[in-house]
Amino acid sequence: MNTADAKRILETALICSTQPLPVRELRTLFDDELGADTIKALLLELQDDWAQRGLELASVASGWRFQSRPEMREHLDRLHPEKPPRYTRAVLETLAIIAYRQPVTRGDMEDIRGVTINSLILKQLEDRNWIEVIGHRETVGRPALYATTRQFLDDLGLDSLDQLPLIETPAPPAASTPVLAGVPRPVSASEVGAGPAVADPRVASVDDATSILPPPASGRNPP
Repeated sequence: MNTADAKRILETALICSTQPLPVRELRTLFDDELGADTIKALLLELQDDWAQRGLELASVASGWRFQSRPEMREHLDRLHPEKPPRYTRAVLETLAIIAYRQPVTRGDMEDIRGVTINSLILKQLEDRNWIEVIGHRETVGRPALYATTRQFLDDLGLDSLDQLPLIETPAPPAASTPVLAGVPRPVSASEVGAGPAVADPRVASVDDATSILPPPASGRNPP
C-alpha cells in the first residue's frame, strides 16, 4: 500500500469517527501491517495537509481526531446558538484544584478553598466524567483520592496534563483561586452539521464572572 492510500484511509476513519482514535486502533485499519511509528508519521503528514483548512487534526489524551480550528467557533456557533451550562464558582474552583494538585482528597480541597465542599459538587464533576476516584490515602479514614479523567483532557483538547494553561500570578491581594487564560473552543468534525455545539464549564458563566478554565475542544455531549 502506498503512502497516499494509507493517508486517505486514516483520514476517512478519523473524520467518520465520533470519538478520538488511538494509534493502536488505527493500526487495525491495515490489519497491523503498518507499525505504530509509521502510523504516527502518516498522521503528522495529514496534519500538514490540513494546515490551511478550517479543520485540524489534533492529538488528545484518547487519541487523534479532526476538530474545527478555534477561529471557526464564532461562525459555527451561529448554527446552534445555545447558551452554555452555568457552573457555580465553587464547582469551577474545585475542578481547578483537582486539575492542578491531583491526586487530592476532599480535605485537601477544603484546606485550599478554606470552606467545606458540598458532596454535590464532586458528584456533579463525576457525573460529567471530568474527575474520578483513583485510590485512597493511607491515613485515618482512608479518604478518597480524586484526579481528572482522560475525558477531561479530551474536552479541553489536551494530550496531557502538562499542556494545562499556566496559572497567572494574581495581583495583591492574592485571589483565592487560580485564573486561567481562556481560549476559543474548537468543534469536532463529527459535530459539524450533526447537532448543537456542546458547551463546557470553561465557557460557562459563573455568576456573570469569567470562567477559570478555558473552553473545550471535543464537542462531546455531556452525560
